Amino acid sequence: MKLDRKEILKALETITIAGEGKNMVESGAVKNVLIFGDEVTIDLLIATPAMHIKKRAEDDIKKLIHEQFSPNAVVKVNIKVEAKENPNEIKGKAIPGISNIIAVASGKGGVGKSTTTANLAVTLAKMGFKVGVLDADIYGPSMPIMFDVENEKPISVEVDGKSKMKPIESYEIKLLSIGFFTSPSQAVIWRGPMASKALNQMIFDADWGNLDFMLIDLPPGTGDIHLSIMQSLPITGAVVVSTPQAVALADAKKGVSMFLSEAINVPVLGIIENMAYFTPEELPNNKYYIFGQEGAKNLALDLQVPFLGEVPIVQSIREAGDYGRPAALQTGSVIETVFEEITRNVVEETVKRNETLAPTEAIKITTMAGCSAVKK
Repeated sequence: MKLDRKEILKALETITIAGEGKNMVESGAVKNVLIFGDEVTIDLLIATPAMHIKKRAEDDIKKLIHEQFSPNAVVKVNIKVEAKENPNEIKGKAIPGISNIIAVASGKGGVGKSTTTANLAVTLAKMGFKVGVLDADIYGPSMPIMFDVENEKPISVEVDGKSKMKPIESYEIKLLSIGFFTSPSQAVIWRGPMASKALNQMIFDADWGNLDFMLIDLPPGTGDIHLSIMQSLPITGAVVVSTPQAVALADAKKGVSMFLSEAINVPVLGIIENMAYFTPEELPNNKYYIFGQEGAKNLALDLQVPFLGEVPIVQSIREAGDYGRPAALQTGSVIETVFEEITRNVVEETVKRNETLAPTEAIKITTMAGCSAVKK
């Protein structure tokens, strides 16, 4: 049979791409059919990046043309992937009334990121700022414990004719966490889309009101939740927390690299060194560098990002977090002074960032030719 565009399109109606539900012509997957002599070029646009589905579509087309039209035809199939809109995907948009959104991150767990977030929040509030904390550590929420509200449940309020969650308030901080919706012993076993949907609700279905700062306590690492958050919100800047030891610094470097990558491009306001040194009460002039000395400070210097300060190992920080009263609330304490200095540095870097850089855009995540791409 002669190679004819209309006949080829009609024949392609017998092929269905897995997951599409309709044949490739009816579903709109076939974007173009070009014929040059004995050469046939077919452009496809499909919604799944799976390699086996793309290969199956290509093989089916070649087989159909060779069997029904010409066994000698040269068939080229160009496949592009454009994922369909995901109802669980968080949409990138700003939240009215929130001036600055600061992501607090760490490369690895156990470096005190959540403790740092809690103490930054209460110190900002003491300085007179209106502050909210979003606990985005879906699989290990800790803010309800650190603010002594683990038994609280957000209530529903009516805002402009819509039902919204009212964040829990503690020490003048507005809080939302998945921990408010699960029992303390219940493990959250969710795949990415479910976690993204939960974050979507806590971000956009909540009555946050007017905030000068929203702090987002991210989970450790550089994974799916991080991309979901940066896809959902225009992050003002990121703060990375690390201990001085080499293992933590290697992961912190990856965290900084993620934010500064060309695709994501979120300004890093600086690095905080936690567990920097230990000073015994009986030897107040001594400093013991248990995990190494000035590792995070040197990392900040190497990466050319600000060093925001260091937090010593103090037993009261751990005790305060366990008892639900952040240590920075202890008037006249060393920790209050330490966090006041660090928080001032965070505010100064935020002001500097807002004066010198354009507002951050929420990133858009697309998938092309089987490879994930992140772009503005």
